[in-house]
Amino acid sequence: MRQAGVLDVGCHSALLTVVRRSPGALLEPVFSRKVRLRLHETLDHKGRLDRAGVKSVEEAVAEAVAANPRPRGPEVFAFATSVIRDAPNRDAIIASVARTTGTRLRVLTGEEEARLAYVAARQWAGPEAGPLLVLDIGGGTLEIASGTGDQPHAVHSLPLGARRITRDWLPGNSVPSQRRLAEIRKHLRRSLEDVPGLPLAEPGTRVLACSKTFEQLARLAAARGKAPRAARQLALPHLRASVALLAGAKPSRRGKLPGISRHRAEQSLAGALIAQTLMEACGAKTVEICPWSTREGLLLEHLGMPGTTTARSRRAG
Repeated sequence: MRQAGVLDVGCHSALLTVVRRSPGALLEPVFSRKVRLRLHETLDHKGRLDRAGVKSVEEAVAEAVAANPRPRGPEVFAFATSVIRDAPNRDAIIASVARTTGTRLRVLTGEEEARLAYVAARQWAGPEAGPLLVLDIGGGTLEIASGTGDQPHAVHSLPLGARRITRDWLPGNSVPSQRRLAEIRKHLRRSLEDVPGLPLAEPGTRVLACSKTFEQLARLAAARGKAPRAARQLALPHLRASVALLAGAKPSRRGKLPGISRHRAEQSLAGALIAQTLMEACGAKTVEICPWSTREGLLLEHLGMPGTTTARSRRAG
């Protein structure tokens, strides 16, 4: 039975996932190991990881790989997300991790992450799904993809991630002013207006949101009785109410709100502002929460799922 493995090193964790194909399941879990990271605390104002941050990546990668009970299993595709990809000292980080762990992290372009998120969302949605609009808010970038087939027709990656907007616009443990919130919204709107051919939620299009940001916002709305308890959808009016709630609380307080994890509390307001502006720009009244994204797209392609293998040669890094 064919297996595939991916090691995903992001801002908040290093996650090793091994899956296999089996009858009745696209991705059957075989092994998973998560090692918590807090790389946002080790970044300087230019986005460089300091030595403590690099060391924590080395230790997390080594721990995740060592925990694999099947070291002679499938080759693991190890990649780093935008926190390392966009760091000015990226090459030094990758070289140091490779030297100390024997694992060389690869990087994917933002456009490739958007494509893979679409591939994963398409497989998750099933063959009966029609046109898809896939939205993915990361820490450093925002990815948008749309299409009607196994591969997207359009992909976009913008430097509008929740961590980046927090760093540039919402620093400090304080409640932002209404003026600052208006400035952020203006910046986000203008950035999205400049995207040529921004995909829209046309009638009949299924809008899928593939990120922890959307997932936690949906949980917050559900916990407050503003959305279905299943928290598998997020409507724009409920999101606007959550923005107001988050904007009125300091980061230390946001982590105590239902659905918002403590380690993502600081960037939760920025994520909500991005989500709201993005949905408004795309004309999406509601998004459906999709648990699959870039990681699952890589796993699907490594497993050779129909409609994925022809695009593997386009990977970066």
